[in-house]
Amino acid sequence: MRIAIVGAGLSGLATAFYLKRALPAADLVVFEAEQRAGGKLQTVEIDGFRFEAGANGFLTNKPDSLQLVEDSGATPYLLPSSDRARKRFVFTDRLHRLPESPPAFLKSRLLTWPQKLRVLGEFVVPARRDGADETLREFGDRRLGPGFTRVFLDAMSAGIYGSTPDKISVQAAFPLVVALERGYGGLFRGMIARRKKGAGPGGVLTSTTGGIGTLVRHLHDVTAAEWRLGEPVTAVERRGNGFSVHTPRGTADVDRVVICATSFAAAEMVRPLDAELSRRLASIEYSPIAVVGFGYRQLADPLDGFGLLTTTAAKLPILGVLWDSSIFPDRAPAGCKSVRIMVGGQRNPELVAQDEAGLVRTARAGLERTMGLTQDPDVRFVQRWERGIPSYAPGHIANVDAIFARAAQIPGLYLNCNAYRGIAMNDCAKQSRELAERIAYQAMP
Repeated sequence: MRIAIVGAGLSGLATAFYLKRALPAADLVVFEAEQRAGGKLQTVEIDGFRFEAGANGFLTNKPDSLQLVEDSGATPYLLPSSDRARKRFVFTDRLHRLPESPPAFLKSRLLTWPQKLRVLGEFVVPARRDGADETLREFGDRRLGPGFTRVFLDAMSAGIYGSTPDKISVQAAFPLVVALERGYGGLFRGMIARRKKGAGPGGVLTSTTGGIGTLVRHLHDVTAAEWRLGEPVTAVERRGNGFSVHTPRGTADVDRVVICATSFAAAEMVRPLDAELSRRLASIEYSPIAVVGFGYRQLADPLDGFGLLTTTAAKLPILGVLWDSSIFPDRAPAGCKSVRIMVGGQRNPELVAQDEAGLVRTARAGLERTMGLTQDPDVRFVQRWERGIPSYAPGHIANVDAIFARAAQIPGLYLNCNAYRGIAMNDCAKQSRELAERIAYQAMP
């Protein structure tokens, strides 16, 4: 059996690894438009500083990424984040430490006392059980009050999705939160019940030594496949019971196709197979994002923490700042420090279109206003993603359900990437493993 995997981001890499493990005799062909595997998971080293172009790791509150690491033999590379990274900050009119306990929340000046009392009133807010789609803003306002939404949920939306609460479906983006309300009648009741059952709060952010790119290279090296890097797929067509995969270099005939590319790229590939499927894939929105990294040979600021997120009300040109060298010390040479600044998102999408010099200026302005940092960096890194993070807008679940229903009508075609049912590394690892197992089961005589 010959299987094509289109796209070598984490979903493609994990799918290829688990498929080869489940079907050792299968002939895998992996197509990737870029000259390297990894997609947005890319570690760039400049003068000893290591900058991530995308995600910098995964949380251990779910087992799936850890399982992928263990299954592939990458355990020796695991690198948990520093204890310093437990401190997180939010910038409103000034920098506030994010409270980590009820007493700290009550002492925090992020909300007024009436707003805090409204949050505590969540215990008596009736649960909504009709299953109707809600934005994160609607959900937050209803359960916790507008004050909490416009500070905590607004900052969280920027940090995870590069978006704002009014543009995100809470059911699609935060299904666990919705499950707490449905299962326990409220968020606080649900969290208390889960803790009594031994469910931990959030896990530890974990990466690999040398950056997340180490895991990418490892998965590539341990997976036996025909790797066609730098060969974008332009179309997929039916050929008898199989498919023809078209690229600028020619055509490959295969029995099955797993498209792990972005949804907008997949839309173009499947157009010859199903125009409606293509249309629905193309309708999934992405948030534009730019990542600007600065390295400092000497910096007085201790960078004591994980970093900071900003709120929309702060009217700043940046979404947040990650204090990379405090999170993972090997991201900067000994005695040096580094940060990454996130620009754009749904708040200010136009900023991503700036040239490199403009993005550097924007990042420096954000550092000055949030941290009072005016020092000229010794090293600069810029990565622009015009379509960076999938945006789970209202209606996303219904659209994805329709996408997978139509894809199921094309036997041998599979879709798998973070645009559908979870953007995190854990989601990609889990869905890739389960998909590989399903394909292997279907291949059994």
